[in-house]
Amino acid sequence: MLFNAHYVQAQKVGLVMSGGGASGIAHIGVLKALEENNIPVNCISGTSIGSIIGGLYAAGYSPLEIEQMVKDQTFSNLTKGEMSPKFGYFVRKRDDYASWRTLKLNLNNSLISNLATNLINSVPIDFYLMETFAPANAASGYNFDSLMIPFRCVASDIEKKRSVVFRDGDLPSAIRASMSYPFYIRPISIDSALLFDGGLYNNFPSDVMYEEMYPDFIIGSSVTENSQLPSDDNLYLQLRNMLMSKSNFTPVCENGIIIQPWADVSVFNFESAQRLIDSGYVATIRRMPEIKAHISNYENALQLAQKRKDFKEKIAARRMIYNKVVVKGVNPKMQRFVTKSITNKRDTFSSKQLKRQYFRLMADEKIKSAYPTTKLDSASGKYTLILNTKKDKPLFFDIGGNLSNRPISNFFLAAQYNHIGKIGFTAYVNGYLGKLNSSTHAKVRFEFPTKIPFYIEPSFTLSRWDFYKSSALFYDFEKPSYLVQEDIFGELNIGAAVGNISKIVVTGGASEWRNKYYQVDEFTRLDTSDVSLFDFGYGQLSYQINTLNRKQYASEGTHLLVRAKFVSGVENYYPGSTSLDTVSRISGPGHDWFNFKITIDKYIKPIKYFKIGVFAEGVYSSQDFFRNYSASILSAPSFNPIPESQTLFIDDYRAHQYMAGGLKAIATPYNNVDVRFEAYLFQPVLSILKTSDNQATYSTPFLYRHFLGMGALVYHSPIGPLSVGVNYYDKNDNSFSFFFHFGYTIYNKKSID
Repeated sequence: MLFNAHYVQAQKVGLVMSGGGASGIAHIGVLKALEENNIPVNCISGTSIGSIIGGLYAAGYSPLEIEQMVKDQTFSNLTKGEMSPKFGYFVRKRDDYASWRTLKLNLNNSLISNLATNLINSVPIDFYLMETFAPANAASGYNFDSLMIPFRCVASDIEKKRSVVFRDGDLPSAIRASMSYPFYIRPISIDSALLFDGGLYNNFPSDVMYEEMYPDFIIGSSVTENSQLPSDDNLYLQLRNMLMSKSNFTPVCENGIIIQPWADVSVFNFESAQRLIDSGYVATIRRMPEIKAHISNYENALQLAQKRKDFKEKIAARRMIYNKVVVKGVNPKMQRFVTKSITNKRDTFSSKQLKRQYFRLMADEKIKSAYPTTKLDSASGKYTLILNTKKDKPLFFDIGGNLSNRPISNFFLAAQYNHIGKIGFTAYVNGYLGKLNSSTHAKVRFEFPTKIPFYIEPSFTLSRWDFYKSSALFYDFEKPSYLVQEDIFGELNIGAAVGNISKIVVTGGASEWRNKYYQVDEFTRLDTSDVSLFDFGYGQLSYQINTLNRKQYASEGTHLLVRAKFVSGVENYYPGSTSLDTVSRISGPGHDWFNFKITIDKYIKPIKYFKIGVFAEGVYSSQDFFRNYSASILSAPSFNPIPESQTLFIDDYRAHQYMAGGLKAIATPYNNVDVRFEAYLFQPVLSILKTSDNQATYSTPFLYRHFLGMGALVYHSPIGPLSVGVNYYDKNDNSFSFFFHFGYTIYNKKSID
């Protein structure tokens, strides 16, 4: 709408950008159209997403640069609280279990105080804003009027029920406060005030523009309408109407115009960036004749380019080199832990080095937040990093498991205690309960923030696998083979980081591995089973890379495992009533072997909505045969590439040496919905065969090979995957099996694997 049609000799043009979530990406198109038509922007004010886009422009970024930033996958990940896998810290990543959700508790707090206050992880956003805006902030002398374009943004102080205007200080924090949408992203404190999204009290700060920056003409870009009403099935609109005050979308000065691009996307949907940018551009071009009617002094492209170049040279002159870390909010012991984790005993460190160390620190689940700000020391030309740090709640409780159409359903529960002082300490215990698997696993971990961070982790595991109760399919009433495995072992792991995404682990352990089975197909309740008992010790060296996006049904990233293991132990055999052996116990022989394993699982994305996975695995073991065929095949390495395969005991997919590979085709027609097809070839070097007297022997090399595969529809719900599909195992009595799972088929590991 044109508020005053008469010609005005405008000398100062102000641009006001509203909040509105993802819809605010349209502001970029507005900037593009204004620059292309040489319309000057002499000052900017913004709220929420408007503060981000306006802040970038004020800090010297061109519309094209801003467009490239928001269309990059990094920006999309930030809006979901995710960071690039290369900045994850695998050595501090929690091990994969069947957990659906983690509840964090402080027993000194009330139940309400223990509830989560944010939906996404704000750590990646916090660092991104500091990294992006801190150099311009220093170049402006921490005065927003001295940015390339004078700038204002607003946040909301909910205690005093008022809008807060930022004119100077820490620019990244001002923008971060302005975009802290309630329940979505954690609010921050500035000058002891807890601040939320500026749109709560002022979603279109034209009054701030008029009263503080004195423009002759205001151009408003609004992507929020006051008329949206809540509905009984839209939680976002309910919250928004409860929290947000009605904003005045009318420029308060005599001359002004409002541009309203198409912006019909949900508040957190940043996937339509190009469409929104185009919408802002087109909407501005349509109003361009009215805008030009108010402009007398144009800014040509060369003048603007020189202005931007000059400001960027000021930024470059203040290169971000840090020489000091100040940790606030925690006790002195934790301050030392955080400082050592960041500095790595360096006197100075660059932004690149800081980024790697910062995300390493924030991968520690004992730390809730370490909000970063910077301050330039004009005397030394170096920066101080200030980390406002908070410990996370000390108690974690996990609940999870798997619900299945087959009798393999289980329940998972875990508890964890965290403490951080000069070193980090974690105590963890879990339990699985189900027909197939019942187990418990306990461990403690001591983490040392040395130059190469490492941990020491003793653990104990007790598990029982009952394939007799769980091997039947829901439509198959044939009597399955009897097989019960019991595993008791203790380990000591010493692990160290190798870069951010990989680790090396040295392991030593001792185990009692007990198998109960029948060597015949026909047996009665009066028969007693054979028992093979293998008491052994082992040493292991493993190297692992993991950037997979999910712990099950991954579709992005890479997993690499290289492992060398030495096993030495003694076998004891107790024949049952159906055995050909008549003695009560056979002791020995001893078994010593070396095992080498390499597994690669990698995903590529040739086109949008479609991904290809490549899987390869090779195993070499010098293992010899045990007392009989059953005992030998039970201890042999197994190939389990699809989730359900580890719940079945199929002889054909076990061998001492094998090569295997497969391909995965993954289509994603809808967000969080995958259609997966996986096919694998298993090639034993020497297949293990059963002789007429129940002994084991090898086949001719490469005589047999086997196929298996899976087709599945998977919905990745907020608490776990819901999957339905069909598995295929060739040369099996029931080659095809239908499955329905909700949750994870992930278990505590076995000692012999």
